[in-house]
Amino acid sequence: MQGTKEYRQTWDLDTIFPGGSESKEFQQFLNTVQDEIKTLESAVDAFDPNNKETRSSNLADIISKLESTMKKLRESFAYISCLSAQNVKDAQANLLVGKRSALKAEMDAVKTSFDQKLVEIEDNAWQELLSQEPFSELSYVLNETRDKAKELLSEDQEVLINDLAVDGYHAWGQMYETIVGNMTVDIEEDGEVNSYSVGQAANKLSNPDRSVRKHVFEQISKAWSDNADLFGQTLNHLAGFRLQKYKHRGWENVLKEPLAINRMEEATLNAMWTAISKNKKHFVKFLDKKAELLGLDKLNMYDIGAPISKSVKKTDYTDGANFIVDQFREFSPKMADFAQMAFDKSWIEAEDRAGKRPGGFCTSFPHSEQTRIFMTYSGTTSNISTLAHELGHAYHQHVMNDIHGLNQGYAMNVAETASTFAEMIVADASVKSAQTKEEKQALLEDKIGRSVAFFMNIHARFLFETRFYEERKNGLVSVDRLNELMVEAQKEAYSEALGEYDPNFWSSKLHFHITGVPFYNFPYTFGYLFSLGIYAHAVEKGGSFEDDYIALLRDTGSMKVEDLAQKHLGVDLTKPEFWENAIALCVKDVEEFVAL
Repeated sequence: MQGTKEYRQTWDLDTIFPGGSESKEFQQFLNTVQDEIKTLESAVDAFDPNNKETRSSNLADIISKLESTMKKLRESFAYISCLSAQNVKDAQANLLVGKRSALKAEMDAVKTSFDQKLVEIEDNAWQELLSQEPFSELSYVLNETRDKAKELLSEDQEVLINDLAVDGYHAWGQMYETIVGNMTVDIEEDGEVNSYSVGQAANKLSNPDRSVRKHVFEQISKAWSDNADLFGQTLNHLAGFRLQKYKHRGWENVLKEPLAINRMEEATLNAMWTAISKNKKHFVKFLDKKAELLGLDKLNMYDIGAPISKSVKKTDYTDGANFIVDQFREFSPKMADFAQMAFDKSWIEAEDRAGKRPGGFCTSFPHSEQTRIFMTYSGTTSNISTLAHELGHAYHQHVMNDIHGLNQGYAMNVAETASTFAEMIVADASVKSAQTKEEKQALLEDKIGRSVAFFMNIHARFLFETRFYEERKNGLVSVDRLNELMVEAQKEAYSEALGEYDPNFWSSKLHFHITGVPFYNFPYTFGYLFSLGIYAHAVEKGGSFEDDYIALLRDTGSMKVEDLAQKHLGVDLTKPEFWENAIALCVKDVEEFVAL
């Protein structure tokens, strides 16, 4: 263990911009960002991709400006995210959120114009450019940008789609959030009825008393079904907008965009789900065993997260932090040193207080080369996992700070790999350090619960979304049919292991209604299993693994995941073997749990 120094539970944002949402320095920084976007726009407008004399030097100049502007833009977005999360009642921070949307729209328009100009460069001239500095180190990202632009409509049409999306597509997503924000759930407790927000009510589903869980689940379900007609509208119109856009671009496969965003082949996705489906029986055994421990024939949806232990171990923040640093050190001294620095420099907002937004995140300040982590720490095992998870994200960015800015943009599936890997180290160590059989069983159950979420819950979301889009191509899908599709997907994903399912899940999951990323589901499962494969590789290699891991992370922004896995792990992600070996680690946990 480290010394007994107490770590501060509130983050230090003043080292980035002093003064919070009223910061004059931040206001000046925003003005600089706006000026840089204008300068970049002028450079892009003046760029003639067919002028052989000036093409190389002008393109190099634009890329240099683009890197600088994007880093500053990400810096300002990160600061605004931190301000709005730490205090939801900060009115000035909420105004800055609006400013962020306006700046993003401006930057997107410039980027669209630039991308389209790259398409105008003839293939031979393009290949010649990529063989020169400074373009050769960026060849993957520049090729990807140019190839994606080739598949879009004309610049005018794409800009029009983006402009119409603000009050069309994105407005449906915001409408969903507004309705959910105004929803309340009435729960009877000790003879009186209390009203809760959806998030507060959902927290009560982990109550050890099954009758309480059942009542809460029924009341939450009632709240969702009371609003189902509205959510049927939001989901249908979001999907309709997306499908119209795909139709005009000539895209047949609804997975084309999410796979491209995640730099991933469909063969990889299919291999992953095939390996999972083949191994579901082990997790059905776990669910059956948990039902038996809770005195039930079968678990219902509201029993999956129920605690099997009546006693809950609490760990104070400093002890939790030191435990994480100690476990990281076993695997990677550099990762441990980074986590130690994050605690010492107060990069983490963990205080358990009212007025913060729910959830957790890690955000990067690429201009300052810092990160900040946001969560609410109350001492549970799950909190320690979340903290390790977010530190994994932060370390990922940390090892990429000195890479060219355009090569730092890694996708969601590999972002979730670094965080889950860090979480895995700590979860494994927690199980090994358990003092009693009961504690070990509870920790194992928590760990396996994650596998069930990724292999079954996320699979149900993927199956539902795939089938919904196929039906939506033929017109609006009714609420009754959405409920049917959801239950069918859950029965298949859980291998019929549950007694009751959740037909309203399509309306209650924000990810179905989010406009930023379509199919906000399979990247989580990919990240989980890919990190398990890396973890198995690390255990095998022992001490020599650290530099290999850093090298892998540094490549995540500049290659497809299949090439990343081949280069650093020597495996083929399009074949089931890699995925089956990763799942085997989770199966071991199930066997140990059942044996206990």
